[in-house]
Amino acid sequence: MEYRTLGRSGCAVSTLALGTMTFGDETDEEGAHAQLDRFVAAGGTLVDTADVYSRGISEEIIGRWLGKQPGDVRDRVVLATKGRFPMGDGPNDVGLSRRHLTRALDASLRRLGTDRVDLYQVHGYDPLTPLEETLQFLDDAVRAGKVDYVGLSNFTGWQVQRAVDVAEFARWSPPVTLQPQYNLLAREIEWEIVPAARANGLGLLPWSPLGGGWLTGKYRRDERPTGRTRLGENPERGVEAYDRRSTVERTWDVVDAVRAVADDRGVTMPQVALAWLADRPAVSSVILGARTVEQLDDNLGAAGLHLTAEETARLDAVSDPGAAGYPYGDVGTEQRSRAASGAG
Repeated sequence: MEYRTLGRSGCAVSTLALGTMTFGDETDEEGAHAQLDRFVAAGGTLVDTADVYSRGISEEIIGRWLGKQPGDVRDRVVLATKGRFPMGDGPNDVGLSRRHLTRALDASLRRLGTDRVDLYQVHGYDPLTPLEETLQFLDDAVRAGKVDYVGLSNFTGWQVQRAVDVAEFARWSPPVTLQPQYNLLAREIEWEIVPAARANGLGLLPWSPLGGGWLTGKYRRDERPTGRTRLGENPERGVEAYDRRSTVERTWDVVDAVRAVADDRGVTMPQVALAWLADRPAVSSVILGARTVEQLDDNLGAAGLHLTAEETARLDAVSDPGAAGYPYGDVGTEQRSRAASGAG
């Protein structure tokens, strides 16, 4: 296992993180504890959850596991959770208001059985709450000793920049991480979001690194998924929906390229996809999401795996989302370029 810092913070984390969205839903408590044991044994440190995962059950499962661990194991774990989405039916049971986040953070701490978390992330942007209100709450939580670092999730580029600017102007605790969807099939964040993160020293914590299973090679052309897989149980699942992605030729081109690299290297397709992502600019840690210990074991095989320049270039080319000429394509890029010589 390799380690990097959480963005511009001094906190080191494993380059592979354990995502726990499956805990309490697709993975029972025994299986979840087995995953946590295996992850820590492999040198993993960053464990990522959220209050909304199985409506708090994921946090409770992690809390009971932490309660059984010796002090040295608990000290190694860098614990991250999130708040923003509904945990009740009331109008104040959602969002990034001080009122909601106060209750959400305290409830997360109770479920996790701890008095502080290493990283507290706002799970998405809230257009109804001023960023000043949200960021001041996060700063207060840091000053109160409930949170060590703060982070963002699912923010666009301008929202990232606005959050950083407001925090710096007010001298509040700045965000150190951003958690976006990012994988070989979803690279559009490279147009604005990644540059905003890099410019402000935020470390990326990509979720869905295997594209909801697409990059494992288990889905086939003209064969709708069935059985105990995420798309088998729900083929219309969000951005991963079978009908949405299977009709795009680029999807199959990427899957074929990942398979070819994996075959040449003698590793699995998930390991190739994870290795490509872990070495992208600004990535601090890649969030794994496994149902079983067997899936987690395969994912952990990506630890220390680095693709060659040729392999990376091959995957970069086939997965290029193809920005239009302006503002992110060749025309727009040329307009923003400048040579030190003065030409251009």
